[in-house]
Amino acid sequence: MRGYGMIEVNKPGWIEKEVPAIGPLDALLRPIAVAPCSSDTHAMHGGSGPKENLILGHEAIGEVVEVGELVTRFKPGDRVVVPCNTPDWEVPNLQRRDSNNAHDLGPMKSFKFLGSKDGIFAEFFHVNNADANLVMLPEDVPIEDALMTVDMMSTGFYGAELANIQFGDSIVVFGIGPVGLMAIAGAALRGAGRIIGIGTRPNCAELAREYGATDIVSYKEGDVVEQILALGGQVDACIIAGGTTQSITQALSLTKPGGTVSTINFYDVSESVSFPAYLWGLGMSDVSLKCGFCPGGAYRIERLLNVIRAGRVHPGKMLNYSFEGFDKIEDAFKVMDEKPRDLIKPIVHITW
Repeated sequence: MRGYGMIEVNKPGWIEKEVPAIGPLDALLRPIAVAPCSSDTHAMHGGSGPKENLILGHEAIGEVVEVGELVTRFKPGDRVVVPCNTPDWEVPNLQRRDSNNAHDLGPMKSFKFLGSKDGIFAEFFHVNNADANLVMLPEDVPIEDALMTVDMMSTGFYGAELANIQFGDSIVVFGIGPVGLMAIAGAALRGAGRIIGIGTRPNCAELAREYGATDIVSYKEGDVVEQILALGGQVDACIIAGGTTQSITQALSLTKPGGTVSTINFYDVSESVSFPAYLWGLGMSDVSLKCGFCPGGAYRIERLLNVIRAGRVHPGKMLNYSFEGFDKIEDAFKVMDEKPRDLIKPIVHITW
C-alpha cells in the first residue's frame, strides 16, 4: 500500500509498506476524509525526535474494511469517526482513569498514530481496540464537523476542562488556530464571561468571535501581557493553545491567585520550560499549572458529537482549504506546513 509521511526528518514523501495486520480486537480502515495537522508537520521537522519511514496523519473519518474476530460493534462498510488518541483499554493505567497514557511504556503512548505506528495518510490503516476506539458516523452530522472532533475539538475542549472554567470567569486563550478556536468555544460553553484570544490572522479572529471570544489581542501591537492587563487586569484562567514555552511565563503573569494555567500546546523536543519563581507567587499563589493531551476513545468522541448535534458548535467551519482525492494528501500536507496567512485547516475528501 501507499502512504504519505516522513522518509526521514525534513524529508516528506510517499512510502510503500505492507497492509497492516489486525488482531482479534482490531480493525483495518481506509480513509474517506483526512485533515493534516501542525503536529504532523512538527513531527516531520523532527519536533518529536528522529523518525524514519513513518506514515503520518492522525485525523480521519474512515470506512471499515476488516474487523478482528472479537469485534462486535462494527462491520466492513461502516463509516466511522476515528479518535486520534486510541488507548489500549485493557492496561492497568486505565484504573487511574488516565486514557492519555493508557500504556505501560510511558507517557502519551495512547497517541499511537504519530509515535508507535503508521498514521492515517495511507490506503489502509490499523485501529487497535476497535469497539472502544471507533464511533459510527452519525447521519445527521456533516463529515467536516465529525472530522474536527477527533483532535481539534477534543484537544481544545480539554484545555477548557483542565482550566476548570466556571460561570463568569475571565480567561485568555493563547493562539487562535484550530485548537485555540475550539478552546474558545469550549470555554464559552462552560460559561466563561470575558474571553480574550491572542492572535493576528483576520479570518481566525472573525471565527474566534463567532465561537465566543469577546476580545482579540495582537502580539504584533505590543506586549500581550500589558495589553491584556490594560483591558481589565488579571484573569481567572489561561489556556495555552499556541506560542512557545515563553507563553507559560506570560500566562503566569496574567493569572490571578487561585487561578489555573492550562497548556495543551505541543512543545518541541529541544525546548525547556523555566519561569521566574516570583510569577508563581514563590510557589504560594495557589495557581495551578496543568498540561495534557486530549482524552482518547469512543466515549469522548460520542459526547463531542452530541454537542454538535445539539447545534452548540460547528467546528467544521475551520476547514477552509479543501482537496479531493487520495493523492492530494501531499498538497494538503504542504499547505499545512507552509501555513499561508488565510489558512485555518485543510481537509482531503477521498473516494475509493
